[in-house]
Amino acid sequence: MREIPFKVVIPARYAASRLPAKPLLDLGGKPMVVRVAENAAQSGAEEILIATDHPAILEAAAQHGYEALLTAENHASGTDRIAEVAARRNWSPETLAVNVQGDEPLLPPEMIRAVANALHTSGADMATLAHPLTEAADFFNPNIVKVASDKNGNALYFSRAPIPYARDAFLENRDALPPNFPAQRHIGLYAYRAAFLHAYTRLERTPLEAFESLEQLRALWHGYRIHVLDVDQPLPPGVDTPEEAKRMQELFAGR
Repeated sequence: MREIPFKVVIPARYAASRLPAKPLLDLGGKPMVVRVAENAAQSGAEEILIATDHPAILEAAAQHGYEALLTAENHASGTDRIAEVAARRNWSPETLAVNVQGDEPLLPPEMIRAVANALHTSGADMATLAHPLTEAADFFNPNIVKVASDKNGNALYFSRAPIPYARDAFLENRDALPPNFPAQRHIGLYAYRAAFLHAYTRLERTPLEAFESLEQLRALWHGYRIHVLDVDQPLPPGVDTPEEAKRMQELFAGR
């Protein structure tokens, strides 16, 4: 099968409330954002770009042979930052770009390739991943985002609430999910067509997005199609807290 050309953009914001300068976290002698780029390079992407708001990250990328762009400091999301890259690079409308978060150095490269292929084959504006939820505690956890899709694999809605809701089964028992229950956990890995990115920054922020704190709801609200590819594995842990940073450093020690 012919390989689908796609680009990877790694948004890397310097400031973080719990982990300042997180993209520069040392993992086995290299900054975390560089580890992410090295991993992403194994996906078959034709280009790897780091999009940052800080000169120190720009310098770290250059020292390790990766191209980086200094983007605006006030972007509300990684999608906004990637949209700036798409505009500055004047990408054609059909260019495919995958958003790889700068704090996920363990992301399997095959997941990156899979979401790009899903976008290409589905003809959607965006693509993302999901995997089955099997534990009731995860299903009812508002920190875990759920997604419901139609018969063609297109997203109907994303929510922190428990969706879909098994009305009769949960009247009897909320400690376990019923058999064959179609609950899906959203994996926050996105691929976009540049045509969507060019339009995204002009889209009005929506009430659903604001209340749920989920930026993908802006796309659904305005009628864009998001294809959801089902996979059988969850996303490996990223780095959001000092405890996770310590564990990741231990994992990369000696590499």
